[in-house]
Amino acid sequence: MTDDIHMAHALALAARGLGRTWPNPAVGCVIVQGDRVVGRGWTQPGGRPHAEVRALEAAGAGARGATAMSRWSLAPITARPALAPRL
Repeated sequence: MTDDIHMAHALALAARGLGRTWPNPAVGCVIVQGDRVVGRGWTQPGGRPHAEVRALEAAGAGARGATAMSRWSLAPITARPALAPRL
């Protein structure tokens, strides 16, 4: 799988939170180890937990040495989003 495919997957996950994540943007994240997705998540209602946290929880030990690919939805944002925590 290519990075473009994984980023498209993250964007599709972000869409699951559209309209429900205020004050944060809808974000999707996939954790990739080689060509395999080992974790995925999206920002939950109310904006917490963040997509990256959910994806890391889902990946567990499989996240070690993996790559996190995170993508905001393309929906318009009217409020200034908070910065996501460092992973």
